[in-house]
Formats: sequence, C-alpha cells, structure tokens
Amino acid sequence: QVQLVESGGGLVQPGGSLRLSCAASGSIFSINAMGWYRQAPGKERELVASITSGGVTNYADSVKGRFTISRDNAKNTVYLQMNSLKPEDTAVYYCHADGIKTNWRRFDQWGQGTQVTVSS
Repeated sequence: QVQLVESGGGLVQPGGSLRLSCAASGSIFSINAMGWYRQAPGKERELVASITSGGVTNYADSVKGRFTISRDNAKNTVYLQMNSLKPEDTAVYYCHADGIKTNWRRFDQWGQGTQVTVSS
C-alpha cells in the first residue's frame, strides 16, 4: 500500500507565503512523478505543478513565477513553496504520485487534500 501524507496547509494573508509538503511511503520501488493539484468550490480540479524524478517541472500559468515545486527523491517527498499568495489561490490542494510498487505493479495515488485559504 502506498500512502501520501500532506502537511503545511492553513490560513495566510494575501501576499504571504506557505510551504506544502507531501511524503510518499509504503511499498514503493520507484516514483516517476509527483505533483500538486487544487480544486476550488464550483471549479474543476486543475494541475498546479508537477515534477519528475529527473527534475523536469511543469506549472500552471496562473502560478508561474510565484510557486516553486521541488523534491527530495531520497525521502520520496515533494514540496510546493507558495509566495505572493492571492485570494484566488484559495482551494483544497491535493498531492499526487505515480510510479512502481515493490510487487512490480504501477501505482497512481492521491493524498486526501489540505485546505489553503488566502484571506485578510
């Protein structure tokens, strides 16, 4: 069983910063990619940022220049540094990972989500 544990969500003022963490654990042989998605009420879930095990990154246009995704492959952990936060960044943020389990089967795992609220 592969588990994703998220942390770092909370309430922050506009212009402030927040750092999300997501640690993958369990029967993992290798991870291909990890990423962050978000979903606001009444809106579709969207990709915020992703990173491969080789370090290739991808960002949504709305967060480019403000958010930075990084990873520690040795710890199977991905981070999302969020700067210059705006009220429209308010959403539930979900961690995602895909890769290969120790039984040689593929996995595609979601975290349970963490609330990020940007408000005065």
